[in-house]
Amino acid sequence: MKSFLSFLSVLLLVSASFAQNVPSPETYLGYKVGTRYTRHHKIVEYFNAVAKARPDMVKLEQYGLTNEGRELMLAFVGTPENMQRLEAIRLNNMRLAGLSRDKASPVLENAPAIVWLSYNVHGNEPSSSEAALLMIHALTDPANAKTKEWLKNTIVVIDPCINPDGRDRYVNWFNSMVGDKLNAHPMAREHSEPWPGGRSNHYNFDLNRDWAWQTQVETQQRLKKYNAWLPQVHVDFHEQGYNSPYYFAPAAQPYHEVITAWQRDFQELIGRNNASYFDKNGWLFFTKESFDLLYPAYGDSYPIYNGAIGMTYEQGGHSRGGLGVVTADGDTLTLVDRATHHFTTGLSTVETSSKNQQKLMSEFKKYFDDGRSGKIGEYKTYVLTASDQHKLNAVISLLEKNGIEWGTVSNKNFKGYNYFTGKEETFADEGFNIAVSAYQAKAVMAKVLLEPKTIVNDSNTYDITTWSLPYAYGVKGYAVKEKLELGNDWKQPVIQSVSSSYGLLIPYTSFNSAKLLAELLKNNIKVRFAEKPFKYKNKNYERGTLIVLKTGNGTVNWNALTNVACMKFGVQADVVETGFMDQGADFGSSDIKNISEAPKVALLTGDQASSLGAGEVWHYFERMLEYPITLINGADLGRINLKDFNVIIAPDGYFRTLGEKSGADRLKEFVRGGGKIIALEGSVSAMATEWGLKNKSDKDEEKGDYVDVKKYGERDKSYLPNAIPGAIFKVDLDNTHPLGFGYPDFYYTLKQDGTLYEFMKGGWNVGVLKKDNYVTGVAGTKVKNKLKDGMLFGVQSMGSGSVVFLTENPLFRNFWENGKLLIANAVFLVGQ
Repeated sequence: MKSFLSFLSVLLLVSASFAQNVPSPETYLGYKVGTRYTRHHKIVEYFNAVAKARPDMVKLEQYGLTNEGRELMLAFVGTPENMQRLEAIRLNNMRLAGLSRDKASPVLENAPAIVWLSYNVHGNEPSSSEAALLMIHALTDPANAKTKEWLKNTIVVIDPCINPDGRDRYVNWFNSMVGDKLNAHPMAREHSEPWPGGRSNHYNFDLNRDWAWQTQVETQQRLKKYNAWLPQVHVDFHEQGYNSPYYFAPAAQPYHEVITAWQRDFQELIGRNNASYFDKNGWLFFTKESFDLLYPAYGDSYPIYNGAIGMTYEQGGHSRGGLGVVTADGDTLTLVDRATHHFTTGLSTVETSSKNQQKLMSEFKKYFDDGRSGKIGEYKTYVLTASDQHKLNAVISLLEKNGIEWGTVSNKNFKGYNYFTGKEETFADEGFNIAVSAYQAKAVMAKVLLEPKTIVNDSNTYDITTWSLPYAYGVKGYAVKEKLELGNDWKQPVIQSVSSSYGLLIPYTSFNSAKLLAELLKNNIKVRFAEKPFKYKNKNYERGTLIVLKTGNGTVNWNALTNVACMKFGVQADVVETGFMDQGADFGSSDIKNISEAPKVALLTGDQASSLGAGEVWHYFERMLEYPITLINGADLGRINLKDFNVIIAPDGYFRTLGEKSGADRLKEFVRGGGKIIALEGSVSAMATEWGLKNKSDKDEEKGDYVDVKKYGERDKSYLPNAIPGAIFKVDLDNTHPLGFGYPDFYYTLKQDGTLYEFMKGGWNVGVLKKDNYVTGVAGTKVKNKLKDGMLFGVQSMGSGSVVFLTENPLFRNFWENGKLLIANAVFLVGQ
């Protein structure tokens, strides 16, 4: 027995010794990091190997899967002592933020700081995932005395690849293009990535613009974990053009006004520590330029608005970097260089965080204490109201994804800033309301998403400058300067199953109604809709009301299928027993339109399309509308059989066929025969000449002899009078036209350029900009003055078909909720 125990002791010692032997990336992969690109599955395998070698220091957690089934994972790294109490550390962090329900447990400000490192959000900025391999090895290597010391005060969370689908798209392409040895010439084929590139995810979405909105599955799964931890420090690793040096904090202006002095100071602190390492190695860098802290859906700004020190690090390289590329100054920038630079700033961040752990924790607690005590912003309550409960449900969904508390108001006798009129007015309830108090832990995030006007101290911004939820979601809102008492009497509607031997009436008042319509058409239900209001049994039904009759549906179980769809989308149907209406058109009238068949929709894609614009439409149909769509290459449009489709969507891009006479003539024949074209943004410009659209004059209105005399030192801002980096404008909408059904007589659009067309003389100008239409956001003085008296949304009839022109994108990043119904109207209702 003693001999067996001795043998077991030796075996355990050998096992422990083996476990301490952490394999280096080079040992495990068989090549030095940066000499080849590592496929995603090998990154996952290496992290598993390290976790197996150091189970006392590393915990891996799969937090989800991508659209293509690749693993999304986090690695939690700490000292053995801290890892034994990892969940207690997480709970303590939530208590510091005031977001734990466990109020009885003590709050410890001397707990380890959480440092979260996010790699490879853009798939074709691949050096950071290579750096992640170096990072986890350095943190767990028993021989690394420095990281051992730093980990006493920190828990490091590593997301080695936020965007595996995009990364593998790029890496697999590159590995198939490169020769036996790299070719550093910038014009070599390995430096010219094909459409759509690896930047975006499966649906061609930019995941670095999605943090607040969480439209994508990767973001949704990641943010659940992020908000369950709320780190004190977050770094998002990127790459920029290969001729640029390295960028790190402090960020550029504008900073949002809610960013605290401590968050600014720590950016300076981390920047100086990064600089010390770069200076020692003779590496160039820049700070305080280009990358600002305003738009809330970035990987630096979202953490900032959630109590962290959020930062972006940008390495030169990007997709054209390859394994090595000759830069403009004649040097060769290698992937080894790029990974090493990211590895260095990552270690520097952990070091600085460890040395400032106590200050990080105390300021983190103060951040959320200030929120709960109502110190954030001039408005103390935000109240949103709508006549359709589904519109508010969409807002609620977004609030809850971001951990923002909400309720309802019962005392409605108050005044507030009316988002839609721009005036201080008495609250008018539209039927349903929700309210968000500024007295909560997530007060900063609530303010950023709901404030009527974003204050921008520098108009030279990197992204859009306004996104306020009432405009984006199409619901009326009031920003109130007093604290209102909130209740919780919100109840979801109870949908009743109804039966009729004649027909059913379904309201068409929100995107849920459009999804219901799509569901019916997929199930071969014939649907009619009313072009004008009518009354039945003393109830008023508005334009767009869906009508499902036994007539035409005799071969399917239309009543049961309609009830199932109504239950699924939460829309109550009413029974109708006759086609004779109390007021308005009877059901045999020409004012009752029949959708005789489910539209067969094609989307133009390929290298003539904006990958992001095409992706927005693709994702909208598959994941939001849940309606089939066929993707075809725009370059093949001249060869496909157009009779296979009756709706063609041309997203943002410049499709040559649309602007060439031969292609335009073929498409006009398609439209005259009953087809429909829906053109968005750049595609409208491509069609303009051949389809009779006239762009309004953009002549420079400046006068004088010195118009062209400009200062060289102000060259970076010389374009600002004509710039419009995402501003909200009010559109006058003709809601008597099917394109406008389900809307009031106005719509708020996010305008991102100065494009505006003259009013169509032979078509319907459904959405127009009149005078005094600007609402909020940065818009240069010149472009603002020009954006008036022109068409944004129009419909042109041609033979039996129609063309829908949407010069602004209603599906912008798929967070502009109020635009989703507009696209459904264009597909299903226009031209019937």
